[in-house]
Amino acid sequence: MSVEPIEPVAPAKKAEPHPLLKLVLELGPLLVFFFANSRGEWLASTFPMLADLGDPIFIATGLFMVATAISLTVSWLLLRTVPMMPLISGVVVFIFGALTLYLQNETFIKMKPTIVNTMFGAILLGGLYFGKSLLGYVFDSAFKLDSEGWRKLTLRWGVFFLFLAVLNEVVWRAFSTDFWVAFKVWGTMPITIAFTMAQMPLIMRHSLEPKEQTVEKAMEKPTEG
Repeated sequence: MSVEPIEPVAPAKKAEPHPLLKLVLELGPLLVFFFANSRGEWLASTFPMLADLGDPIFIATGLFMVATAISLTVSWLLLRTVPMMPLISGVVVFIFGALTLYLQNETFIKMKPTIVNTMFGAILLGGLYFGKSLLGYVFDSAFKLDSEGWRKLTLRWGVFFLFLAVLNEVVWRAFSTDFWVAFKVWGTMPITIAFTMAQMPLIMRHSLEPKEQTVEKAMEKPTEG
């Protein structure tokens, strides 16, 4: 039985932001979250209105929501577009962040990475099942790979997103809130970078475009806020 070729699905070509701006827009909210959680008591004493939110994790959640809204707004104002991954992540941040603050239950914001990574894993693996590669939409970029390259890369990223979902569940359930926040910023990101670098041999083997362009696109790694 012949295997149907994988059909890549990619967004329309659009202007790319400056790499530094892209980095700030993606990592900015995470760094705000980390700083606000670690300095929550100082923030509450310096800005009394923040004390009404509750413990440091709730202050961090509120500021995380604000920083995410600013990041998405700046992206739209400058580029007239919001990449799919930050948009979906942002929507989940607002929903679960609001539940966290309203119910004063930090479980909701801790589950946010689990929900987002499970969604992306399901999108990629579900698309692969139906013969479609949705990496172009998820990463907001379009590689030019052969059919086998799309199949393998989509499968790997789909499984990796599910791995991140399971990892988040283990960390927030087994460790303290401060450890989870630190791991979310300083643990998940290095793991994602290492995984992205590990895909370079596969991408180079199956690439249909010049090496320089392939390396540049491969390094536009996704970040989950």
